[in-house]
Amino acid sequence: MKNFNIKAILFLNYFVFAILLNSVGTVILQVQQNFGISKSSASVLEGFKDLPIAICSFILASFLPKIGIKNSMLIALFLVSCMCFVMPFSNDFWFFKLLFAIVGVSFALIKISVFTSIGLVTSTDKEHSSFMGFLEGFFMIGVLAGNVLFSLFIDDHNPKSTYWLNVYWVLGALSALSFLFLFFSKLNENEAKSEATDLVGDIRNSISLFSYKKVLFFLLCAFLFVLVEQSFQTWTPTFYKEILKVPTSMSIQAGAVLAGAFALGRFLSGFFSKKFSWIYVVSFCVIGFAISLLLVLPLTHNTQIGEGTSWLNAPLVVYLFPLMGGLLAPIYPSINSVILASIPKYLHSAMSGLIVVFSAIGGTIGSVITGFVFQEFSGQRAFYLSLIPLALLIISAIIMNKLKINPKK
Repeated sequence: MKNFNIKAILFLNYFVFAILLNSVGTVILQVQQNFGISKSSASVLEGFKDLPIAICSFILASFLPKIGIKNSMLIALFLVSCMCFVMPFSNDFWFFKLLFAIVGVSFALIKISVFTSIGLVTSTDKEHSSFMGFLEGFFMIGVLAGNVLFSLFIDDHNPKSTYWLNVYWVLGALSALSFLFLFFSKLNENEAKSEATDLVGDIRNSISLFSYKKVLFFLLCAFLFVLVEQSFQTWTPTFYKEILKVPTSMSIQAGAVLAGAFALGRFLSGFFSKKFSWIYVVSFCVIGFAISLLLVLPLTHNTQIGEGTSWLNAPLVVYLFPLMGGLLAPIYPSINSVILASIPKYLHSAMSGLIVVFSAIGGTIGSVITGFVFQEFSGQRAFYLSLIPLALLIISAIIMNKLKINPKK
């Protein structure tokens, strides 16, 4: 397979950061128990993760190819490796703020680099779309693996135990291994470099993207999607613990089931993108998810779950809730691939930066709103609110599909 080595490296890097980024839901649950942090206060961890992603993406995107795609990924992996080896000794909430700030900065470097690299290792629009779907699917495999990994270190009989922090030894080793594999790999970055010779020229290229209406509607789609996605991923463990009353380890494993549904949905999108237009895939997924939300959430009211509940004897709703993620999953890789395939490769870095910025802002807003409504009203009402951005998402996607980009020469 052409470019097999570097493609494998991209999968591995995405896998590592999938675990680190999406551990925020588990950490939010654990810091509430370990340090007595309220839901609204714990929700700021999402901001400590997403705001650095947004800020760094905005600053670095336009001239990251000059730093070097490979060099950027190496810097990111080095930073998170060091922080992971510090975390087992953490004894206060601020350690987790610092952790997610560093993870956010590093992920900005990784995601822009990975998205830019896809155009370098694929040859056609369909290959680009398919690889994007499989890559995002593997990202969700990382999320699933991360939830399972964290649950193995949870002590259900002692909620105050900090033994779970030892999971960061494993994550540090995994990050360091990824660093070594990347260090000894080669990547031809020539096509990703623009003709601009200075920072002003790079920034001008980035700003030029805003002149396309299709880009503007895409950014709105990305923002709305991640607003919904991140609110579900972040608050599912807490929802299971406090609304469905299942054990803590099982609550975290529910996040793994959600991630598994996302992974399956994104792998399938890699196949569907070869057969159907992206707008049909996105429309089906948005409508299907909205309907399933209206059918499943009522089942979570007044659910009676005993202390000895496990996955072998849990009520049906315990399985149905995370499985909805399978419908939500194909949306993100579909819209990302469409916009990246529409523009010249030298603009991919700048466009990837905008994707990361608007995704990060959407993730932060979605998590904070969900956390506030969850605390003040109910978990069900918090998730019902996602119907509003879903409606706006499908409208924006339809408009985006009708617009064309004619790159300026």
